[in-house]
Amino acid sequence: MPSDPSFVAHVLDLVAPLGEVSARSMFGGHGIYGEGVMFGLLDEDELFLKTDGATREIFVAAGCRQWTYVNKKVRMENTGYFRPPDGAHEDPDAMLPWARLALDAALRAQAAKVAKGTRRAARGRGGAKPTAKARKPPRAPAAGKTRRKARRAPARKKR
Repeated sequence: MPSDPSFVAHVLDLVAPLGEVSARSMFGGHGIYGEGVMFGLLDEDELFLKTDGATREIFVAAGCRQWTYVNKKVRMENTGYFRPPDGAHEDPDAMLPWARLALDAALRAQAAKVAKGTRRAARGRGGAKPTAKARKPPRAPAAGKTRRKARRAPARKKR
């Protein structure tokens, strides 16, 4: 179920103290973006914030619920997104520390991804694509043989 536009606007107001934030439609919900990274998502009119190894335990200790979904194999999948505490859903000042944790986690993930790509390029695996192998010219058919098979006329139905 897509998120209600008024709820999307409310969430953007809640996380506005972080700076310039935006929401983009995705997979029936919305992604919440700031500083060029997605740090939150809206699913069925609930906000979930990104976590990583440094922040996950803070959300768990506060009793926050983890966002889960059912995959194609009809199996429940856990994610790195958690719902902030209830008290943070009405006050931007109360939401700010939770949103900051999420944005920092998203920025760390992006930095790790960029660093991984830089290391890969330095090792010679990234960057330019490998060149294609040179093709051998086609062989001429042997005398008396052709490459194309003769087509048979379709069989006629008997009346």
